[in-house]
Amino acid sequence: MAKVTLKKKTDVQPAPVNEVKSYARKIWLAGLGAYAKVGQEGSEYVQELIKAGQSVEKKGKKVVTEQLEAANTQIDNVKGDVVSLKDRVEVQLDKVEKAFDTRVASALNRVGIASKHDVETLSAKLDELTALLERVARKH
Repeated sequence: MAKVTLKKKTDVQPAPVNEVKSYARKIWLAGLGAYAKVGQEGSEYVQELIKAGQSVEKKGKKVVTEQLEAANTQIDNVKGDVVSLKDRVEVQLDKVEKAFDTRVASALNRVGIASKHDVETLSAKLDELTALLERVARKH
């Protein structure tokens, strides 16, 4: 039998192909490294963002609370001013009303029309006289 000799193919490839393979492997490894780093540092970064968000939220609530309290204080002050003004207006209206009543009563008195007080006084005297007449009539 004849001997067959086989030549072993070598994995030697031209230089440009080896360079492309090497470059592609580096790209692949860089991608894996980036993925691993994001996996490790990404959760830490998210936690930092959460803490920053909580801090901003706390500061925002504080500002809103302070502004709300300031607004409520101003409202209370204005309410007090309005009540005070209302009381002063009522006092002035009472004074005007009394002055008006006095002038009307004076004018009516000058014309000869009796005042309410005069009518009440006369009515009381009339009641006394009526009672006196009834007692005199009973005795006779």
